[in-house]
Amino acid sequence: MASVRIVSLLSLVGIACAGIINNTDMSSAQLFPRASSGCSTNGVISCHNTTVISNLCCFESPGGLLLQTQFWDTSGPGTALPTTWTVHGLWPDSCDTTFTENCDPSRAYTDIATIIQNAGETELLDFMNTFWLDINGNNEQFWEHEWATHGTCYSTLEPSCLPTGSPQGTEAVDFFLTVEKLYKTLPTFQWLEKAGITPSSNRTFSLFQLTSALKTASGVTPALDCSGTAINQISWYFNLQGSMVDGTFIPIDAPTAGSCPSSGLTYPPKSGSTGGTPTSSDS
Repeated sequence: MASVRIVSLLSLVGIACAGIINNTDMSSAQLFPRASSGCSTNGVISCHNTTVISNLCCFESPGGLLLQTQFWDTSGPGTALPTTWTVHGLWPDSCDTTFTENCDPSRAYTDIATIIQNAGETELLDFMNTFWLDINGNNEQFWEHEWATHGTCYSTLEPSCLPTGSPQGTEAVDFFLTVEKLYKTLPTFQWLEKAGITPSSNRTFSLFQLTSALKTASGVTPALDCSGTAINQISWYFNLQGSMVDGTFIPIDAPTAGSCPSSGLTYPPKSGSTGGTPTSSDS
């Protein structure tokens, strides 16, 4: 897995495109700072250690293979964003691509919106209500699921890693902030559009066309998932140097392919939108 450029959690790239995404690649894309983790960002990169590392507050393990996943929903609330892939989550897989879920039921927080509001992160909540959407409209339930299932499995977000006196739920707020900022560096729709690939009721594509376009824009190859031949999800992979709070995200090629077949793929318009011309570009 070749690492290319870095995404540092220090200051954010310019924001455009539907008010949130800059049409850029991932080089030097940086995220807003918040309370420091106290960890060095010059330490060992996750999944690259050759000896056992004991301080897991500053080294993400065992889930050192991180996936930022995005949906292409053609029904439900996400159709209000016809030129935007929406957030699914940020998952900590093990370095061998296996994974653990629901790691700490005692921290399966409910009422995520209130936890975020109490932390003063109103912009984050606005973002989530716009771009982190449940297909059935149950956003709160979706956020609770993503935090409990995946967020509780980050070693660098254990409560013992937080500053003394941190309110309960601080680590969950850190998780959602990181997902937001990382997502803003991954404008999947714009990267495909730049290569002439837009939603269409008529065109088909090869998997190579799609992944090549995304690699040209981002520097790495993501994994694409399909429902039948229709693309509906993308996973961008990273290793992490330091903490989830303020570490450096290092983009890497997807270690495994997604579920899409090699040819005949469709990129359907979201319900209520139109797109494409009657042209086949599958090659």
